[in-house]
Amino acid sequence: MKPSSIFTMFSTLTAMMLSSCSSDFLDVPVQGAGTAATDPALAENLVTGVYNSMISGDAFGSGDTHGIAFISTTNIMSDDTDKGSTTNDQIGIIGDLDNFLHSPTNISVNSLWSGHYGAIAKCNQALKALETSNVEEATKNRWIGEVRFMRGYYYFNLVRYFGGVPAVLRVPDSAQDANNDIAFQTRATEEQIYEIIRQDLQFAADNTPLRSGTQKGRINKGTAQSLLAKVYLYEKNWQKVLDLTGEVVKSGQYALLPAYEKIWRYEGNNSSESIFEIQTGQFNNTDFGIAGYCVWQGPRVGGKGGWTDLGFGFCTPSRQFVDSYEVGDKRKAATVIEIDASGSYKGTILYDGYRIPSKDSIENYFYNYKAYHSELKVNEPYLGNRDNKQKNVHLLRYADVLLMQAEAANEKGDVALALNNVNLIRSRAGLPSINAGQGQSLREAIWRERRYELAMEHDRFFDLVRQGNAATAMQAAGKKFVAGKHELLPIPALQIELSGGRLVQNPGY
Repeated sequence: MKPSSIFTMFSTLTAMMLSSCSSDFLDVPVQGAGTAATDPALAENLVTGVYNSMISGDAFGSGDTHGIAFISTTNIMSDDTDKGSTTNDQIGIIGDLDNFLHSPTNISVNSLWSGHYGAIAKCNQALKALETSNVEEATKNRWIGEVRFMRGYYYFNLVRYFGGVPAVLRVPDSAQDANNDIAFQTRATEEQIYEIIRQDLQFAADNTPLRSGTQKGRINKGTAQSLLAKVYLYEKNWQKVLDLTGEVVKSGQYALLPAYEKIWRYEGNNSSESIFEIQTGQFNNTDFGIAGYCVWQGPRVGGKGGWTDLGFGFCTPSRQFVDSYEVGDKRKAATVIEIDASGSYKGTILYDGYRIPSKDSIENYFYNYKAYHSELKVNEPYLGNRDNKQKNVHLLRYADVLLMQAEAANEKGDVALALNNVNLIRSRAGLPSINAGQGQSLREAIWRERRYELAMEHDRFFDLVRQGNAATAMQAAGKKFVAGKHELLPIPALQIELSGGRLVQNPGY
């Protein structure tokens, strides 16, 4: 029998010693011979390998976890952004996702699937090794908690992308073993996947220390509680959301960073607001970051040219979105790079002094400021590898926790708490307080605040789906979204073929 591509990866994952980098806990020396049972350092390196899976960004090959496929299916597919770049560039891949014309043969969709299952394979390999590792029990459980958090995170992405997916929770002994285990070749239900996620994240919450008790960038108790709260948010378990966000708030480990625009600069890495972000750094005299994250979204040369551009110009904020900001919202200038189209040719000066020319030399009008890493090395390390700039990507931060708490508080009738949290966020943005009533009006106010506070942070599409607003929002943005179909991605055709037809396609595809 022909093994599925989910499983062929397992044979290559026994060598888990990934390159380390200088970003704190990722700076682990390469080990020699030995096993996790005899060498505790090797066991920890297996955990580091799981963290390193976060920087996978090969959308057209071996797998993508946070590269352009991730960007496309979270940001570009939303009503906040368009494909960008030139009209025909990647039109049949990224363009099809933007316009909801994608099919089961879309390369990026398959790369997301393979990238996530490749990362889950690393999690399972690490968990298997940790079972026999010769380390103190509390340390072992902490490492297991970190790995199970990562596995829960990857499954949370998968269930939001595809619905029910195969529940791969162990390392198969062989390709034959994988092909004979029906769980590897068929889809578990959404509820079964959510139960796996809840168990993994709860274990992490129970066995990792507070943020102050571990190295920066590592999974900690607050990280696990915050993501678990988001899982319950999707399941509309409002009391659990309140309980978990309440614990995070009361822990005193987090606070809003006073200057919103600094969150995405190098100085904002692992700030008081950071709960879960992808760590980057340097290794072997080169940048160690997500493959292409910055360059895919960097402002692109067009028209007259005459300058060294910053990238390919994908994931551009839509004019509809840019024009929808409230007057005086400080977040707009921190989120959107607006290209000078005044005719004065003054260009656009970024925070580090880098000058982008005027529209006659630029392909698009707007670009994602949150994806920019200083080109001038102003207090930001950058060795010149534009494909792997040291750009930490924020996947979960304290403002999100406050907004989740606000949403749950409103649903449970605590209007005062909900308004307090929303107005904390608005105050930082330079906006006046609101006094929306309980119920739908306050619910919509919280959703609006999520849109602008978390713009282009990979939540908007998923938020619209869980809120039941995806079809209305996408169609208003001129996208060909079909209700009952496009809430989920298709199961990749290649995966269905490799499973011998056991994987069942999503409706409408």
